[in-house]
Amino acid sequence: MTTAIVLGATGLVGSEIVSFLLEDPRFDSIVTLVRRAGGRGHPKLAEHVVDFRAPESWASHVRGDVLFSAMGTTRKKAGSQAAQYEVDYTFQMRGARAARDNDVGCLVLVSSMGADPGSALFYSRMKGELDRDVSALGIPRVRLLRPGILDGEREEARPLEALGLRALRFVGAVPGMSKLRPIHARVVARAAVAAWADPSPGVVVHEAGRLFELGSAPLD
Repeated sequence: MTTAIVLGATGLVGSEIVSFLLEDPRFDSIVTLVRRAGGRGHPKLAEHVVDFRAPESWASHVRGDVLFSAMGTTRKKAGSQAAQYEVDYTFQMRGARAARDNDVGCLVLVSSMGADPGSALFYSRMKGELDRDVSALGIPRVRLLRPGILDGEREEARPLEALGLRALRFVGAVPGMSKLRPIHARVVARAAVAAWADPSPGVVVHEAGRLFELGSAPLD
């Protein structure tokens, strides 16, 4: 029996990961930890609405074979850099620690292109710090996915982002610039499941270009 835990299951990438897992016969049970109910029902799915500021109340749910962590927000939606850091770093780090403490054998983390703990850019530095710190936890298999600009249907309208996506689709078609093209959330989700299936021990980083390959390969 294979159990997957998903953080960020109501988000752009997380919801696509859940969809693939529910259809994948290799997984018998999907456990999601969410801040608000997702409204999705399925015999394989167990959803838990939790307060991520109180890890002692939900850490026991992080039990299974793999943790897919895909939480994230924007500074505008969160209200401040500190609030964004809490969601993108602190909550996911707590989930990763719970996975380690409960002997979850694999962590698949959706990070970001340019993640670097030494970056002068807040977002890239935050993502790099999380990549570094989850890698040091001692989880047997860690997979870090670093997609570029995400494409897909979001709940809220983002007109400026839509314009940027159109521009990047054009730029990504230029020879030598393909890594900059937007990547659809479904492709990242498929890549996440494919990354889990790799039995290699240790930390493996999948940069943006590799995610297009992983996300287009057939799922076993």
